[in-house]
Order: sequence, then C-alpha cells, then structure tokens
Amino acid sequence: MTALPSDVPDEVLRTSIVDRLFARANDRRPLFTHQDHGAGVDHTVTWAEFVTRVRQVAGELRRVAEPGDRAAVLTGQDLNYPLAFFGALAAGLVAVPLMAPGSRAQRSRLGGVLADCDARIWLTSSAAAAKTLEAGTPERLVVVDELSGPGADPLPADPGSPAYLQYTSGSTREPAGAVIPHRAIAAACWQASRAYAVDEGTTCAGWIPFFHDMGLIQLLCLPVFAGARSVFMAPAEFVHRPVRWLRQLADHPSVFTAAPNFAFDLAADAAEQAGDDLDLSGVRVALNGAEPVRPSTVTRFQEVFGPRGFRPEAHRPSYGLAEATVYVASAGEEGPRGAVFDREALAQGRAIEVPDGMGLISVGRPLGQRVRIVRDGVAQPEGLAGEIWIHGPNVATGYWGRGDSDVFDAELDGVGGWLRTGDLGVVHRGDLYITGRLKDLILIDGRNFHPQDIEAVAGAAHPEVRRDRVAAFGVTDEKGEGAVVVAEWAKDAVADRKEVTRAVLLAVSRENDLTLRSVRLVPPGELPRTSSGKIARSATKSRYGRADG
Repeated sequence: MTALPSDVPDEVLRTSIVDRLFARANDRRPLFTHQDHGAGVDHTVTWAEFVTRVRQVAGELRRVAEPGDRAAVLTGQDLNYPLAFFGALAAGLVAVPLMAPGSRAQRSRLGGVLADCDARIWLTSSAAAAKTLEAGTPERLVVVDELSGPGADPLPADPGSPAYLQYTSGSTREPAGAVIPHRAIAAACWQASRAYAVDEGTTCAGWIPFFHDMGLIQLLCLPVFAGARSVFMAPAEFVHRPVRWLRQLADHPSVFTAAPNFAFDLAADAAEQAGDDLDLSGVRVALNGAEPVRPSTVTRFQEVFGPRGFRPEAHRPSYGLAEATVYVASAGEEGPRGAVFDREALAQGRAIEVPDGMGLISVGRPLGQRVRIVRDGVAQPEGLAGEIWIHGPNVATGYWGRGDSDVFDAELDGVGGWLRTGDLGVVHRGDLYITGRLKDLILIDGRNFHPQDIEAVAGAAHPEVRRDRVAAFGVTDEKGEGAVVVAEWAKDAVADRKEVTRAVLLAVSRENDLTLRSVRLVPPGELPRTSSGKIARSATKSRYGRADG
C-alpha cells in the first residue's frame, strides 16, 4: 500500500515537546502567566523555574508509577495544570487532561472517563485536592504543588508512543479518548506555528480550558514548542466578564488568541465596558474555531473593534478536531473569506454560488496534511460535498481501548491511514467550507437538511430566542420523517410563547422550505451541553425527541 509523504520535517517529528521544554532550562524569560482575577494578581513562572518544578513532578511520578501508566490531570486552570501535564509526559506517563469536578454532571462524566482510561495516578493541586476526591478514590493522588527535591531528568519519548489521551466532548457520541502520540503534538504545533506565525516574540493569550484540545495546544503546547509566552485565565472568569479577555488582548504584545464563535459575540456585547482606551492593534491573530463560524459574527466583531485597532485580516476562521490534535485548516494572511450558496443545492451536495442564498465562512486551507472530500469511498472534485478525510502526522492513532480502524485507518486511492472526521464539507475556489456533521444530517422525504442551517434561522427568528442556544434534529414516528427545534428563550422574556413559536415556524418554513414538526421553548441552561460548551444535539434529542411534545 502506498504511503503519503509528510510536509512536516522529520527532525520536528523526532523532537518531543518535553525535549523542547528542557532545551530552555536556563531561559529566564516568562513562560506561563496565570491571571487570577479573583485575587486580582498575576502569577508568572519563567522557563527555568518551570523546568525545575517539572523535574520534581517527574521524579515523584517515576517513583510511584511505571512508564505508560495513565495519569489524570484534575486541577483548576492555574499554573499547576501545565506542571502536572508536562510532569506526566517527562516521566513517560500518558497524561489525561481533565478538570477538577464541579457539578454532578461533571462528576458523572469524569467517572466514565476515569474508568475508561483506567488512570491509576491522579494529579491535582492543594487547592483542588478535596474537590478532586469527589470523583472517587485513586490508587495514588499526587499533589503537584507540594512536591520538592531535585527531581529527575525526562525519559526519552518514542515519537509513536502515546503522550496523552484527548477525550472528545461528546456532542455526537459517548466521550472517547483519542490517543495522541508525541509526534502528533510536534506536528500540530509545527502546523499551528506556521499557520499563525507564532514565534519567540508571540504572546499566546486566552481562556480556553486546558482539557479542551484547542486550549491544550494553543495555551500549553504551542508556547513551549515555539519558545513563546502564554498568558491565560480560567474560562469562568471570561464567561462572567467577557471584557477581561479584551483587556488581556490589549495589554500584551504580538497576541495570538483563540476562541469559539460565541466568544466573539460575547466580546462584542461587552465592548462598552472595555473603555475608550482599548487598543487591539497588537492582536496579530484571533483564531475563530471549535464551532461553526457565523458571517454575522465576523462582520459585527470588525464593526465594533475595527475602530479600536483590530485588523480585519487578524480574524482567522479555522477548522480542527481532537482526533487531528486540533489543527486542520485555517484562513491565511488575507483573513476571512466567504461565499453565498444556493441552500437547496448545498443540502443535496453541490456548492453553487448565488446572489441571494446562505452565506458561509471559509475555514481556509490545510497546512502540513492532506484533506480530501469523500463520498461513497471516492474523492470528490471541487464543488461537490462529502465527508472530510484527513491524512497526516498530526492524526491520533485511535481511541483508547477501542477498535476504530474504520475511523482512523480508512483507505483512499490505495493509501491507508486516513481519518474519517464525520464532518461534512466542500472545497470551493480552493477553500474548505464546513457544511455539517454526517451523523446529524436530517433526511426528510429524500431531502437533506443540515441542522446548523435550521438552528441559525431559528435563532434569528425572534429577539427572545437565545442566540446559539438552539438545537435541531430529525425524528421518525408514525407520521414519517420530520424535524424538531428546541430553543432556550431569554431569561426575562416578555413575549407570548405562542408568538415566539410562530416566529420560529414561519422563519424556518420561509428560509429552509421546511415545516417543523415541533418547536420546544425551554428555560435558559436547559439544553444539554458538551464539556466544551457546544450544544449536544444527540443528548438534546434523547431528552426532547418525541415529536408530538
């Protein structure tokens, strides 16, 4: 079987992220800065200080564990998280980036993940230890900020051996641990460093949770790979006051930040709180990914922050997934590009530009990997939609403890090792456009409907439908095939429920040429969410799936 060459240099793939960290053991520059808004202080550690502390963690882990053991990282988003993560890698363990348990739902999910990966070692901090033990009793609990002593040198890492397990968010299936080998970290960081021009002068800033694939790479691994600096805060501190993210971006030089689409909407809403002195001219790249990028979001963000220095080309719509160690494709130095497509033709798998149709934002072009659009096992030409397949050194080796050869070792034109993403897309004018999820596709009377199209229309149908808090899915019952929309409505809603329902029904009928079977309006916070904050359609369908109400 033919093998595809890699664009990523062999030397990069042979050098682990731990090697890069320890190569800067004498560097006195800042590496990680945790912005603790609760205490009103910043906590910073230099490269040299961090390497010393990683040695201490690695030394303790080599004493209590064997190489290849899984080590769950269960602490808050502070300096102890990268310490635990890199300490586990330096000791030859397989890190499992998770979170300290909070709600009952989080404890339930954690329990399933911890059982799945069989983590003998739990890594936590003194501040999170009590909360961590609410998830169960490990064989060994290591509190990383209480360790001392000379520590140990890192163990050599085989490029193909597992570095960590990235548990998927569970939006379309039960959470599964993608096995990320050391060479995939190196490949993904190489790709991102070139796609977003990250180097020693860059500040990687943001708030994305470290247990999420984007946060782990953008805020922890990429800075170490490129010799950059990372400045971060806890996700809750952004959600409670989005203006904190804006101030973070303005206060640091040469910024590379990343966030899902909804965060750009929240930031635009918070613009007035930022003050007249807000200057975003130092933001070189703002990656928009992890969920569909809306044209209206890109336009509004530029309208609000363009006068405050934000350059339009800095906004970079991107596409990635956990199974590809996050990076697949991104807009280039020209910034966002889009097109308006015939809605019906696109639903049937053809990208045809029209003056008045459905606008989509391109996620750009891949770097360092091969991307193909495949339908019925055949690669499709430009303009025809299908499933997105990926081939490259950044691809995971599989799901932990599961046989998923059909996902990670698909064959195309005599070449094996292709990752079937489950995402639907089309290439148009050389750019990749994401059109939906294969498993979420709604089929009614032989016609295909992408749920995100219906959700976008429903979300804009009435002011009291909460933006980006809408789920659409297909149902089948004695009436045949149909579609249901479940939407959260505003906390202080004053409109009549029937008025809002009618507005959604009319909008979807007009824009999507579809008569919904049912519209459910639920209170704020009722829609099931994944660990990364996205609406979980499969869980929503399980909860609200009876079309008759």
